[in-house]
Amino acid sequence: MKKIVKVGYVGLGRRGFSVLEKCFSQMPDVEISVICDQYAERIEKASDILVKAGRPRPLATESYDELLACDIDAVIIMTGWHEHIPLAKKAMLAGKYTAVEVGCAFDLSECFSLIDVYEQTGSPLMMLENCCYGRNEMMALNLVKKGLFGEIVHCDGGYHHYLPDCELFKDINCDHPHYRINSYISRNCEQYPTHELGPISKVLSLNRGNRMLTLSSHASKSVGLRQAAKDILGEDSPFAKLNYRQGDIVTTVITCANGETIRLCLDTTLPRPYYSRDFTVRGTKGMYAEERRTVFLEGMAEPVENNETEMYEKYDHPLHAEYSSLGTKGDHDGMDWLVCRAFIESVKNGTNTPIDAYDTVSWMAIAPLSEMSIARGGAPVDVPDFTKGKWLSRDPAPKGKYCLDEVCEDKDTPIFPAE
Repeated sequence: MKKIVKVGYVGLGRRGFSVLEKCFSQMPDVEISVICDQYAERIEKASDILVKAGRPRPLATESYDELLACDIDAVIIMTGWHEHIPLAKKAMLAGKYTAVEVGCAFDLSECFSLIDVYEQTGSPLMMLENCCYGRNEMMALNLVKKGLFGEIVHCDGGYHHYLPDCELFKDINCDHPHYRINSYISRNCEQYPTHELGPISKVLSLNRGNRMLTLSSHASKSVGLRQAAKDILGEDSPFAKLNYRQGDIVTTVITCANGETIRLCLDTTLPRPYYSRDFTVRGTKGMYAEERRTVFLEGMAEPVENNETEMYEKYDHPLHAEYSSLGTKGDHDGMDWLVCRAFIESVKNGTNTPIDAYDTVSWMAIAPLSEMSIARGGAPVDVPDFTKGKWLSRDPAPKGKYCLDEVCEDKDTPIFPAE
């Protein structure tokens, strides 16, 4: 078991800085040995963050090849989406554990090539999907594994988050505007499925005894972003005159081999009063509904609403029961810290990651698959079996504190490692 994990860190945009400052720089068993970005000012800022945290100043480079040539155990990729797969493949070919921030593929061929490299090299790959470690999502997983929801029939999830002011048009006139605006201009698809599909995949045991079979997507007309550009940037802004391809509401229905259905919704360009992932699990004996903050189990008297706190006391996932008693760290209610620790513990132990290459590629593929379906008027498209049949009888996932395929009690692995 490794005591210290040496990391190469590439991509220093807003998300890259946040995770570096609030998570990895605070972990005494992680050494950020080398950082890489194409902008010198970002490299300097990241170096200062590490020094301020009492860590050694890392090697700084604009060359990804130089990063890969360093003595490191793992690569963490926090760049824009279009670079995730090319950079991940190079890291895996170099024999490194590889983590990629959330994001989607632009073409199915990228997904096939990524899984080919994984199967060629055996280098573990993990998407850092923090919502898999959300407290609500993990409580629902715990209830599913205990059998309290009965047989699972259907799951819902969404990315309901108004993005024009906080992401898409924020700093649009600066040197480094958000890369995602180009996708909204040029694509019409389910662009952000992983926050909801990640936890649902674990609830439904996708890629381990179950898999996605078909997908059908429908997109509304696109008017929200143009109106938002007028309101935020002014009538004369070139962004107020564009015809955006991305539909304002995209609804995707997925069928699974074991008979379940999944409904995903992308809702990011029309005004809304609150953020929601609309995470919902429906079974023959009960359900969880994020929108109502409610667990409902067979035998409960109706109506039931807003009983999450009470349910935490009974059914909190062991990881979150411990975490909440210690006090959370990092952003997004502590989820960032947990997903980062999950990756680091895998590297330390030399095991596969709890969100593995097949999970990562399956979730990345949703964007190009939905794009195909929308272009065909919502016609169903087949979801590739990236496991090539292995989903039927794969070996169990590694057990441990951060396992997402079963609920493991693990009091020996500290959430906050000591110096």
